Amino acid sequence: MTKGPTKQMWKRILCIVIVLALMGFGTITARLFQLMVVDAEFYQQKALEQQLRDVEVPAKRGTIYDSNMNVLASSASAWTVYVTPTDIKDDAERSLIADGLSEILDMDREKILEITKKKTGYEKVKEKLEKPDADQVRQFVSENNLGSIVGLDETTKRYYPNDNLASTVLGFVGTDNQGLAGLEAYYDETLTGTPGRVVAAKNARGADMPFSYEKMIDAKTGNSLVLTIDQYIQYVVEKHLSKAIEDNNVTSRGCCIVMDVNTGGVLAMATLPDFNPNEPFVIYDQEAAAEIEKLTDKEEKAKARSEAQNQQWRNKAVSDTYEPGSVYKIVTGSAAIEEGTVTPSSTFECPGYIQIANRRISCAKHEGHGHQTLAQAFMNSCNPAFITIGQKLGLDSFTAFREAFGVTSRTGIDLPGESDPIYHAKKDMGVVELASESFGQTFKVTPIQMITAVAAAVNGGNYYQPHLVKQVLDENQNIVKTTDVTPKRQVISQQTSEMLRGFLEGVVKEGSGKNAYIPGYRIGGKTGTSQKLDSEDESARISSFCGIAPANAPQIAVLMFLDEPHGPIIYGGTIVAPVVGDILEEILPYLGVQPQYTEEEKEALDVATPDVIGKKTDAAKSAVTSQNLECKVVGEGDTVMQQVPGAGQPIPKGGTVVLYTGKVTQNTKVPNFMGMTPSQANAAAANAGVNIRLSGAVESAGATVQAQSIDKDTPVSMGTIVTIEFRENINVE
Repeated sequence: MTKGPTKQMWKRILCIVIVLALMGFGTITARLFQLMVVDAEFYQQKALEQQLRDVEVPAKRGTIYDSNMNVLASSASAWTVYVTPTDIKDDAERSLIADGLSEILDMDREKILEITKKKTGYEKVKEKLEKPDADQVRQFVSENNLGSIVGLDETTKRYYPNDNLASTVLGFVGTDNQGLAGLEAYYDETLTGTPGRVVAAKNARGADMPFSYEKMIDAKTGNSLVLTIDQYIQYVVEKHLSKAIEDNNVTSRGCCIVMDVNTGGVLAMATLPDFNPNEPFVIYDQEAAAEIEKLTDKEEKAKARSEAQNQQWRNKAVSDTYEPGSVYKIVTGSAAIEEGTVTPSSTFECPGYIQIANRRISCAKHEGHGHQTLAQAFMNSCNPAFITIGQKLGLDSFTAFREAFGVTSRTGIDLPGESDPIYHAKKDMGVVELASESFGQTFKVTPIQMITAVAAAVNGGNYYQPHLVKQVLDENQNIVKTTDVTPKRQVISQQTSEMLRGFLEGVVKEGSGKNAYIPGYRIGGKTGTSQKLDSEDESARISSFCGIAPANAPQIAVLMFLDEPHGPIIYGGTIVAPVVGDILEEILPYLGVQPQYTEEEKEALDVATPDVIGKKTDAAKSAVTSQNLECKVVGEGDTVMQQVPGAGQPIPKGGTVVLYTGKVTQNTKVPNFMGMTPSQANAAAANAGVNIRLSGAVESAGATVQAQSIDKDTPVSMGTIVTIEFRENINVE
């Protein structure tokens, strides 16, 4: 009979079992310790990722206001459409979603269908939806019971209500609301708020659970900017700059800056052509866009598109350097006056050229200006005279004032991409380099440097740092920061500045800037026409003018330049000075600067056309002639039925009011006034039966009509007023 396990054997078996059990439980315990203690944080994070959907809620960027709190850029709510592919039951539901969303979102159906086939719990379909489209999505979801499959996440979208206005200054943002250009980029950290979060629980299939399982952390709106830019002044500048570019066939864009000379605040800054920041990647130069579309090579096309985009985003006012030409004579002249090397009684001889070392430098007036005073040298913009002034000033003083006026370093304006100036180092300058820099050639500055230097020269000698942001506000409109407008340094004395202003006023009254003259206002300025020395085209020029107003107590300076005009005339005094004059004529009354007319100017002012409709003919005639106006009656009736110009409309003194005693008006055609002298224009207007309002350099010898408000041959009623602008062709650099 076989014996069973002995007691000793049972003990051994029990020991083995216990050891095995201990080893097993020890291994499990160690593994649990590893999972629950050592790797706890790792697995908790994994669990959270599977159980929660954590979505960042972008903060609204701060608003950008103009100086009068008009909105230039703002953020508003937008929505992102998403789907949860793992929650879709079948192909029929997948097809329903693709059909509905493709129609609402104007997207390719197949693209949406591919998104719905992914094995994930959250997929974006389209971002930056505006409210009307978002509402349609909500309706579609509700009607088809897709609440657990299709949803909307709230985000923000940047809006620029004035489209292109000040676009190169404002810049734009990318799809992630990060500033990519202009003020949006420079002040990105200030404008960007603190994002919020939405944390929602997910079920086993990856779909969101009910709202009770959702937690939201509100986003904090970014700070806002109040600019020195004035929306109205910016509009006026862009309107006139755009027309100047078109009229003069400018091929390398144009630029204009308006500055408060007593603070350095920029009231307007424009570079045209530009772009719409609401659609920053659209090429707004239609000719360039058409050429790009013709390209067939993908890489070449992408490169061309990128170059065109960067070109339209580029702000010439701060990022491009140029030879300032004769506008720089303001700096040379004021430095010499300050140092006492020239005085108002100084005289200069100009035979049409000047010999400096082995270089013969010509004057724009080849026969020369002859004997002239300092005031006349400014009015004539005489290169030999200013070369002489530069030589008298000397290298040490010239370079010292060059630095003091800020033309050897960046201004520090609050915009990205400011370029460094290009100039001769003092150690590399000889008499020839000193001569060429004295009249604004062979070195380069940015437009913002040039106008800032001019502002210092005319405001009493104080150099202010130019700036675009006046204040920073928090989301409750409390002031967080105010820009310091303390002068950085005194460049010249008040006496020198006052003397210089007198010379600049003479430039507009009698000299090369007379096309900028405005009746009732004291305007000063300086013309400039500089050669682009680094251009392959030897005829390439930059035409410019810088105006100040009022000349006796300046408030603003306006600098405009046209880069490579290709019209019949390319001189700044002829094609840019009148445009700056037009700008000043519109913005000075807006700024509260009232005109003060001379007796001669008063005589030329318009009068209001009297209201004579319904009056008997004799009484109407008497009312018209009592206002120093002529009168013409058309018709056989005895009562005035219509009148041209209409009641209350301004009409030049001596103009003719046409009175109609019947219902039919008598038409005429507008003459072609272009190129006429004042006497020729008056005769043509009288023959055609229209009134003309004369503007511009009417009193200047040789001035002719360069623009008319109504095109030639346009049918108009007799008595209609046509404004014609006179300009003198000033061939001065």
